[in-house]
Amino acid sequence: MGAAMRRVQAGSALSSFGVGFTVPFLYVYVAEVRGLGSGVAGIVLAAFAMAALVVLPFTGRAIDRRGPLPVVVGAAAVASVGAVCLGLATGRAAAIGAAALLGAGTAVVQPALATMIVWCSTPETRTRSFAMQFFLQNLGLGIGGLIGGQIVDEDRAGSFLLLFSIESVMFLVLAGIVLTARMPQAPGIGADIPKGEAKGGLRTLVGHRAMVQLCVLGFVLFFACYGQFESGLSAYGVEAAGISPSTLGVALAANTAMIVVAQFAVLKFVERRKRSRVIATVGLIWAVAWLAAGYAGLGHGSQAMATAAFISTYALFGLGEAMLSPTVAPLVADLAPAGMVGSYNSAFALVKQLALAVGPAVGGPMGASLHAPYIVTFVLFSLGITFLALRLGKRLTPMQNQPSSAGSRVVMRGTPEAPEPATAGAA
Repeated sequence: MGAAMRRVQAGSALSSFGVGFTVPFLYVYVAEVRGLGSGVAGIVLAAFAMAALVVLPFTGRAIDRRGPLPVVVGAAAVASVGAVCLGLATGRAAAIGAAALLGAGTAVVQPALATMIVWCSTPETRTRSFAMQFFLQNLGLGIGGLIGGQIVDEDRAGSFLLLFSIESVMFLVLAGIVLTARMPQAPGIGADIPKGEAKGGLRTLVGHRAMVQLCVLGFVLFFACYGQFESGLSAYGVEAAGISPSTLGVALAANTAMIVVAQFAVLKFVERRKRSRVIATVGLIWAVAWLAAGYAGLGHGSQAMATAAFISTYALFGLGEAMLSPTVAPLVADLAPAGMVGSYNSAFALVKQLALAVGPAVGGPMGASLHAPYIVTFVLFSLGITFLALRLGKRLTPMQNQPSSAGSRVVMRGTPEAPEPATAGAA
């Protein structure tokens, strides 16, 4: 791992560490500590998500034209201001505005960091680089949440200001660290990229069938997993399986623990297999996870068995996430034409954000009241992941689907390998 990659990974991990201090407590902070009520808290969370949807369509072109470095620095500065303002907010308008700033900055940071990882890696190291980022981000979130839980005090608004201040500082640390990274062939701040400027923009992306299929697959992935964690699945666990709120915390911890333990254990399995088949396997694993959730809520076993099955659901989701992290993000980069890596990363981030917005809206009410239909629906969605992944594999070149077997023919920085008519349809 080169010096630039080490700095990017360190900055990414520390910013996630900062986010971990506030994410678990945002709803409680707005609704109870500031006394604004659950309705305003819901609007604040919606503003966080909507701001991301607004800025992401413009992020990709900014990354491709100016480079990811200035975009990361600018977005980190915006997120830092948003975090401080949210910690100081006492009224409805201030809280919503601060959440929008924080959401916009956080959303832009992610595809820009992903592009920096692409620039700092080769096809041979890219899979491990994204796996390392996912591992460090989850570790940072978990440690930040644990420490934040020891600091927070619902009777003292000042304790929340401290949490948001730590988050703000971590975003500034991210900006400072990446500014010291010497990016390979990367332009400095304020300089245009000399070569590979994106041409065609949205038309090129929409006309790229493999990328469109990957975006559809990505929406289903995020809708059926992340979009259910803190809404539909938790509501289902409480209402159908009789899971206590404290057990929900244990289930989330099991998810994080599985990611931390399994991330590098599954890496060799992932590297030696076609990406489409790895994603298809994740769909099958998640189908089993939803069946375990079904047993927890709809079975007739003891409460202890139901609790164990529900925790297993989150752990199985973590196993799937560990397999996806070194698979999907590098595939987005390898599909991108020269000069459009930022646009492709931003488009995929937008799809993820849409899924995270729609997922709770659909899954929440179903998980709370329509227990059997909820489980059946998401078992089918998981099997749909397997179907879509295998279908996507038919549109990938052998180099895009399994770089480890293609040697050095995949071009660095996202330049796609020209399709070979005789083999491009291989799954």
